[in-house]
Amino acid sequence: MRSKWVRKMLLVLLCGVLFTGCSSVSTKETVQRSSFKIMYVNEAYFSIQYGDLFAMQYPDIDIEVITTDSIYTGEQDYNKALADFIEQKQPDVVILSLDNYEKFAAEGKLLELDTLIERDKYDIGSIYPALIEILKKKGDGKLYGLAPSFYGNALFYNADLFAKYGVDVPHDGMTWQEIIDTARRFPTDGDEKTRVYGFGSDYGMSMEELASAIAGTQGLKYINTDTMRITLNTDSWKQAYKLAKDAVDSGTIYNPYDGGFQSGTIEDFYESQLFLMGRSAMTTSSSYLLSSIKDAKNTLKDYKPFQFGIVAGPVDPAEPDKSRDIHFNELFAIRANSPNADAAWEFLKFVNGEQFAKIKSKSLNNGLLSRMGYSKEYEGVSLDVFYKLQPNLDGAGSLDNDKIPQSFYSQYQPIVDRELKLVEEKKKSIEEALQTIEQEGQAVLDKAVKDEVSKKSVE
Repeated sequence: MRSKWVRKMLLVLLCGVLFTGCSSVSTKETVQRSSFKIMYVNEAYFSIQYGDLFAMQYPDIDIEVITTDSIYTGEQDYNKALADFIEQKQPDVVILSLDNYEKFAAEGKLLELDTLIERDKYDIGSIYPALIEILKKKGDGKLYGLAPSFYGNALFYNADLFAKYGVDVPHDGMTWQEIIDTARRFPTDGDEKTRVYGFGSDYGMSMEELASAIAGTQGLKYINTDTMRITLNTDSWKQAYKLAKDAVDSGTIYNPYDGGFQSGTIEDFYESQLFLMGRSAMTTSSSYLLSSIKDAKNTLKDYKPFQFGIVAGPVDPAEPDKSRDIHFNELFAIRANSPNADAAWEFLKFVNGEQFAKIKSKSLNNGLLSRMGYSKEYEGVSLDVFYKLQPNLDGAGSLDNDKIPQSFYSQYQPIVDRELKLVEEKKKSIEEALQTIEQEGQAVLDKAVKDEVSKKSVE
């Protein structure tokens, strides 16, 4: 009897082991692994920015990073090289500029996301609405991609300097004319190494750079790509250059004679950043300047902190509630006909989602978060100002620039440099210089276009 009972017990135990083993095998079989391929500049950097966090949340989705080093060869047009790269490597997730996003969407090369968003009840309501509007506008009413972050400029001001010299602090929606008029209220005397400037950028600002900034805010373009005509000799461009020249000539704009910082120690570098050192009343910059201010405090032993403020702007006087200086950082989309679209979509949802935003909200290294409500402040400074202006759709992207041959720029810039130097030396008026630039530049553009056509016909 005892032996029979023992045999029964052994049989039960054996069956238990077998069933446990079968159950274990069955569980492993139900876990379905998936994968997708993504194009990115560097695998290690991708892991830091996105990959490691995604893997923690989705351990059963494998990612293959296809590095984009081969695109930047300089031997052919970048946009063609990008299209060839995607065609050859077949990544599931692509990273595009807004220009190429619009182009690829129009050509049917991207997967529409609206259906997936509706299927998964994915919340895009707290993503910066203006960015969604841009993406839909560029996608002919449909959404083909999402961007976790973006860059936007604002006007920073040194509140201590404004108080010291009795100048009213800036306000949201200032134009370049107002900014320069305000800058002129600060003293221009003193040694270049110690004096205060009304306005300055990181490395100084020449007449051409300031004029280009003014023109960019107003949406001016020096080439009409529909007619392939240079349109620099216009009243709007003349006004932009006149405003820039008068500002630089007044001495209120930081424009170092030696070109600013070239090399040296970290202390030398910070000394060259006038706003950081409290010597510039105003500057325009992205949110990254906040990180630089923090770094300067922690790096320089004798650093003297100051009170500063941030306002929205500069703006085009014709559209004071909009900005042409808002740009996507990394725009992710899924390639049409991707065999791994579901896995790729999980990635897009994650890096544009709330959990990812919470984790990234403590840093500004990758720009401002598109998912609103998480990056409310940085080091006690409100970031709301960067969300105040609506992106100007006319200035969002420059797809037509694909029509301009790359060879044009290297031949055009020396003409600009020569003529503007004559203006600075008071040997030519702005009107005369712009007229010459337009005439000679047009000849260069015509030749570059002709050569490009000949080159393509041979290929």
